[in-house]
Amino acid sequence: MELKTARLTLLIDPAKKAAFERLCAGQDLTPSQVVRQLIRDYLAQHDVSYVPSGADASSAPRSTGPARSRRRG
Repeated sequence: MELKTARLTLLIDPAKKAAFERLCAGQDLTPSQVVRQLIRDYLAQHDVSYVPSGADASSAPRSTGPARSRRRG
């Protein structure tokens, strides 16, 4: 579990935001919980490793496979 947090701000269509919030509420989840899970799933899908903030750096990184560097030029 992460001990520190950082803010991610994004722009979204108001109707889409309202529908997302209703869906989350209907599943007894917060929008933040769903977005965090989506990000974890996306990182795993692309084999990106990371160490959660506040975790011991010597602990195993989170990943479903080998890490790949993804740089954009």
